[in-house]
Amino acid sequence: MDGLGRDSGWRALPPEAPLDMPVQSLRAKPQRRAGGMPSRPVAGWLRRLLVIGGAVLLTLFAAREMSLVLNSGKPTVLEALVLVLFVVLFAWIALSFVSACCGFVRLIAGPDRRLGIEASGPPPIPQTVTALLMPTYNEDPSRVMAGLEAIHASLVAAGATHRFHIFILSDSTEPGAWIAEEAAFLDLRRRTGDEQNIFYRRRPKNTERKAGNIAEWVRRWGGAYPQMLVLDADSVMEADTILRLADAMERHEDVGLIQTLPIITGGSTLFARMQQFAGRVYGPLIAEGIAWWHGGEGNYWGHNAIIRTQAFASAAGLPDLPGRKPWGGHIMSHDFVEAALMRRAGWAIHMVPWLRGSYEESPPSLMDLAVRDRRWCQGNLQHMAVLPTRGLHFVSRLHLMTGIGSYITAPIWLIFLVTGVLLSLQARFIRPEYFPAGPTLFPEWPTVDPVRAMWLFIGTMALLLAPKLMAWFALLFHARDRRGSGGALRMLVSMLIETVIAGLLAPVTMLTQSYDVVSILMGRDSGWSAQRRDDGSMPLGQIARLYWRHTVFGLVFGGIAWLVSPYLALWMSPVVLGLTLAIPLAWITAGRGIGLGLKRLGLLLVPEESATPRVLTDAVAFRRDRAGTPLPAGPGALFQEPALLEAHRRMLPAPRRPRQDPIDPNLLVGLAKAEEAQSLDEALGGLNRAELAAVLGHADGLDRLQALATR
Repeated sequence: MDGLGRDSGWRALPPEAPLDMPVQSLRAKPQRRAGGMPSRPVAGWLRRLLVIGGAVLLTLFAAREMSLVLNSGKPTVLEALVLVLFVVLFAWIALSFVSACCGFVRLIAGPDRRLGIEASGPPPIPQTVTALLMPTYNEDPSRVMAGLEAIHASLVAAGATHRFHIFILSDSTEPGAWIAEEAAFLDLRRRTGDEQNIFYRRRPKNTERKAGNIAEWVRRWGGAYPQMLVLDADSVMEADTILRLADAMERHEDVGLIQTLPIITGGSTLFARMQQFAGRVYGPLIAEGIAWWHGGEGNYWGHNAIIRTQAFASAAGLPDLPGRKPWGGHIMSHDFVEAALMRRAGWAIHMVPWLRGSYEESPPSLMDLAVRDRRWCQGNLQHMAVLPTRGLHFVSRLHLMTGIGSYITAPIWLIFLVTGVLLSLQARFIRPEYFPAGPTLFPEWPTVDPVRAMWLFIGTMALLLAPKLMAWFALLFHARDRRGSGGALRMLVSMLIETVIAGLLAPVTMLTQSYDVVSILMGRDSGWSAQRRDDGSMPLGQIARLYWRHTVFGLVFGGIAWLVSPYLALWMSPVVLGLTLAIPLAWITAGRGIGLGLKRLGLLLVPEESATPRVLTDAVAFRRDRAGTPLPAGPGALFQEPALLEAHRRMLPAPRRPRQDPIDPNLLVGLAKAEEAQSLDEALGGLNRAELAAVLGHADGLDRLQALATR
């Protein structure tokens, strides 16, 4: 039945409209769609030549300067290694800098409003129905439903609910979370009075995780919806934004995907407030830059983006990678690959950073960021196997390499720092050979140019920090955003606070990511766990267990630098200080006290706090309302609420087809245990998570548990 009512007409899902989604080959070049891509900007190659060419010229100049610093006419092995690592790292910085300069020009001159999307005026009502997809995995249902209710209320105000269907796509494996989701879904329908446009589906097996969740929806219902807008558990979007995206998709037949720039909001811890300030102040500049030169070969970030369903189905079916985890298996960071495959098939991928009204949240602490980063690290390193895919556009390959580089650069920085200290040790304690073996007229002086080194360091730091200053300057021309960020002076002070703390945390993240890369290279899978959204606090002892190695490494590293030279120790002090203070830094930034205190002083503010959009205030209010109506506490509550139990029965998946569907061992064991149990408590206590979920998802198992509940 899968959600279809038996006799009352009640249904949790609409009628299925299957759409074929074939798995793509990474070795065979696919057939491209007919027609060109008129939505792409004219002479996009000139933009890329400017950005990439500018980065190459800066890198060549820096490489020459570094070579002169080392006086490396005949470099030693260490000198050659330092030079190579420096060039790789500087190229990364240079590309980001030139791209940010383009974003600065766009912010000053006005955004590149491609696709005819305007940020003002009444939004058009689309002609077709768009599906809003909310994938969820063991999340707090109250939070998810509050965000969806806020989106629904915004659509109601815009008079557009008839053009949008909301799908809650659960992949939850925790039985308690599953039952709570169903109760929250029923409550959402009751609160909105909308049973025609809000649907819920849970997959019994969360194969391929989020990518598989979306793909399963496409194969079952994608034929009924020309567009789908993919959300995340912490996503909220305004109706105005959603309507403009759907209209642009209808008007441009060559567009396969349009990615918005989600603005981080709702942070209360110091770490989250730093993240949201950086994302709001620096983010638009960075996004405007990459959108300008990426053109119709943009990227997909996995959420807050609208996608042409047919384009996605025909081009983005992900294959499993060969080999074992963590390299093989399903593709974890699926979004980059899906965008690359769609572009390979001839669909344009655009980013519209000037379109506001798209929101998300930040991890509340450094520890939560590290958990997410570990998973993203594995997913991005998997892209090494995707890079050779036939037919990819070179910008799509650049996206994949950027994802890989965002994690590979961490161990490169670490090796660069260690090699630099070793080079200093060599100069300090190893007697140089002025007259090496063989005939020579002149000695070889192993000198380092300290003045040139100082200026090269200053130049590199300038390229790193200049985008922040450019973002601050650009914001001065946008009065509303400037005032919403506390004004020019407070915004500058906020930038200093964010820069100093982020600079101290950077070496901590570098060491963590380096460990992640090494562990993945050694074959350790990261798994997939639910994220914490609000509270970043953690006992100090637990934080110490996580970061004591960082502290020890910082002390040893600083001690070695001091033995070489006090001046070297001074140069290395930001890295040493950040690592040494890793434990208190992680603890302090995870707390709300300092973060909210700075907010009261008008620091680390974002415009969405000064003039909060209605959809965000609604999301907070709806969530607060739900706090007074607790959701079922555990699966046992299912048998205490007849209406919930009846709805649960009607939402059960279709029964297994003999000889066609695989046998579920968890179900067989779970049914056996339930049959032997003498009470509901005994049954629930004796079943593990997988067995309980299987029994709750089977009509016979549900009957047995209900019979035990009535004893």
